[in-house]
Amino acid sequence: MQFVAKAAGVSPMTVSNSFRHPERVQEETRLRVLQVAADHGYVPNRAAGDLASGQSRVIGAVIPSIKNSSFYRYVRGMQDAVAAHGYELILTLADTTVQEHVAVATFLGLRVAGIILVGNEHEPATIDLLRKTSVPIVETWVIHDPIDMAVGYCVAAATRALVETVLSRGLRRIGFVGYAGEVSRRFTERLPAFRESMETAGLRPDLVHLVDEADGFGAGPSALEALHRLDPAIEVVLCPTDIVAAGVVFECGRRGWAVPERLAVAGWGDYEIASEITPGLTTVQPNAHDMGWQAVTLVLNRAAGEAAAETVVDTGFAVVCRASA
Repeated sequence: MQFVAKAAGVSPMTVSNSFRHPERVQEETRLRVLQVAADHGYVPNRAAGDLASGQSRVIGAVIPSIKNSSFYRYVRGMQDAVAAHGYELILTLADTTVQEHVAVATFLGLRVAGIILVGNEHEPATIDLLRKTSVPIVETWVIHDPIDMAVGYCVAAATRALVETVLSRGLRRIGFVGYAGEVSRRFTERLPAFRESMETAGLRPDLVHLVDEADGFGAGPSALEALHRLDPAIEVVLCPTDIVAAGVVFECGRRGWAVPERLAVAGWGDYEIASEITPGLTTVQPNAHDMGWQAVTLVLNRAAGEAAAETVVDTGFAVVCRASA
């Protein structure tokens, strides 16, 4: 650090702040320090800095998948937020709650500044760890019953809004595709909301088919076939993701069915494919980038000793209407 400070013509404290507290350094000076550091291969010793300050500048996040662009936007939101405040993000994948437990224990061992998780379904041992730690914990994609703090949106409300959207188009024979087996509440909470909305409208609530989450595009054709058998005059299919919805659209093309004239299709997530496919998919947009940003903000506010005005942040959603429904 001393060498970089001398070469850049600044104090060692300015070098430290250029990496750890960039907002405290004039931009021209910060860029000069970073360039000198890069020229000489200097990398700050974060472990030593954290030990000296008694506070980590690393946030750990666990996600179950990187297969869809909702999680991409969510991670981008977290990354943008940590970068804006001179923190770093360590990201790990956990396909199961057991893997999530290992990740949480690892992050606690690293003494991270905070931990951000997807959902609120955890192993009992994980819940025990989270309740006993003083590290800020944020559960995302949910807004109910957090262990510490939560950022997300109401899945049931989004489902009702999607049903109301297709009802406003005059469509009445509505099929629902969900996921079978052990899946997250962000999926399982949709079916009761769908059935409630259909019953309230005086319509059939039983046009339902469950598919395997791992089937991806392939779930679309099987779901369409099953729902068509339940009601040959089905008018619209609501899908658990835009990937499944795209699979339904592709199957309609193979059958010679025009979308939305013969069958309307709606997805969930507002993935990149939703706007690129023809016709574009009507879908639910979960404001994933804002969710990631707000999750980091909650951690940083707690780390700074600020009392949270609210421990649950609802980032909302939007029904994006395109040509498919």
